[in-house]
Amino acid sequence: MIDLQGVRKVYPVKGGAEVVALDDVTLHVERGSIHGIVGQSGAGKSTLIRCLTVLDRPTAGHIIVDGVDTTTLRGRDLRDARRRIGMVFQSANLLDARTAAGNIAYPLQVEGQKKEQIRPRVQELLDLVGLGDRGGSYPSQLSGGQRQRVGIARAMADLPKVLLCDEPTSALDGSSTRQILALLRQVRDTSGVTVVIITHEMGVVREICDSVTLLSHGRVVQTGTVQEVLSDATSPLARELVPAPSVEEADLRSGTTLLDVMFTSTPGVPTGASVLNLAASMGADVAAGTFESIGSTQVGRLALAVPDYQSEAILRQLRELGIHAEERAA
Repeated sequence: MIDLQGVRKVYPVKGGAEVVALDDVTLHVERGSIHGIVGQSGAGKSTLIRCLTVLDRPTAGHIIVDGVDTTTLRGRDLRDARRRIGMVFQSANLLDARTAAGNIAYPLQVEGQKKEQIRPRVQELLDLVGLGDRGGSYPSQLSGGQRQRVGIARAMADLPKVLLCDEPTSALDGSSTRQILALLRQVRDTSGVTVVIITHEMGVVREICDSVTLLSHGRVVQTGTVQEVLSDATSPLARELVPAPSVEEADLRSGTTLLDVMFTSTPGVPTGASVLNLAASMGADVAAGTFESIGSTQVGRLALAVPDYQSEAILRQLRELGIHAEERAA
């Protein structure tokens, strides 16, 4: 559905220097999937958004959306391509002087649709996002989560092929975040739209994404389905998705070494219960642990406290069983 092929974006600065915002970015997003793009500030996420929405053109490379190379478009073809991409912003960016219904209707009015066409479409979208009776409310009368729901409805008004969400939950509390993520999944399931979520929150990826890409300094560090990412416990994304549990070093007995152990429920790898039993049989204590169900994959990450003199032998046994284990830094 979306293919980025060798995308590079360079911005000139004074003195003849250049800032490379995107550097040979290549990735694929499946039709109808929910794809997360993660990275720290300065990773290139904002530039990637501008290129995906055709608000900025890459210096080199191609961006293909639904079979169309958007980097080659001009004029009316470019405007049509932009309408195929719905945008959900971090703070909803609603028009304060318009009601919820008026905000949703706005892109349809700009497109030139007639009132008798717009009215039922707006009500359909209000119902879809669970605000069927709030069409007459102004943004100031809505909660943050409700405003974001209106923003999602507005982004879906033109029946886009792609829904691009820029940090859609970072301004929301935990309850509203879960509701918005559930809504995005529902919108994908009912409409078939391909969803791309730009986020720095790994919890969003764990909750909703089918696949994920990690950007750093404008380059793709890792990309793949969530299951592929988690199958390699040594990968940067896997370790970000399931962070090491915190341990109070003061609570550890002297003469012990702390091991970082991570495993997934793939065929041939022991389950969580058997790993715990194995650890106990080796004389290891579980100082802390995290178990996550991400999609259809179960992941565990343990902090094992083991006697210093047994640490190397226990590491070797765990690795022989296909379990990632390493000594944890103090």
